[in-house]
Amino acid sequence: VLNSLTKRDFFKNPGLHRTMLGDGLSTIIAGFIGGPPTTSYGENIGVLAMTKVHSVWVLAGAAFFAILFSFIGKVAAVIESIPMPVIGGISFLLFGTIASNGLKIIVDNKIDFGEKRNMLIASVILVIGIGGAYLQLGSFQLTSVALSTIMGMLLNWILPKEAASEKALEEKKDKEKEQKYFN
Repeated sequence: VLNSLTKRDFFKNPGLHRTMLGDGLSTIIAGFIGGPPTTSYGENIGVLAMTKVHSVWVLAGAAFFAILFSFIGKVAAVIESIPMPVIGGISFLLFGTIASNGLKIIVDNKIDFGEKRNMLIASVILVIGIGGAYLQLGSFQLTSVALSTIMGMLLNWILPKEAASEKALEEKKDKEKEQKYFN
């Protein structure tokens, strides 16, 4: 989604391995100093999509001011005075924008939902992700977004590119064409 929004290829530069390393290190550092896990995609992608501002410097400046303002009680009080329905509406817009951009990528890549495989993978991802399903193994938990992502990757890896029934139908059509040609 980020590649599509910014018209850049972040898989190549800086590379997925560097991005994942940065995410991991930032979460470790946040954990050591008692902060929450860092989020570097979801909310930011929504903001990028809505504002069309893709400058790292602008985002870093916004982060700097957010940290600075967090130490000023009056600014925090102003933010806390925003009614919860407004904050809820902004959240709907923010996360809806993320989902919409994901759907835009599906449309842009002309994914065929007439294929059973694509329909099955998308259905599982949507139901698990939106439905709030989770997997609990002892103290380890995969929440709905993580679980739906993993399920989507597994299904994409496991499911055949073409169902046996689709292959049989295609072979039947080919035989009919051959017979019409020879007749």
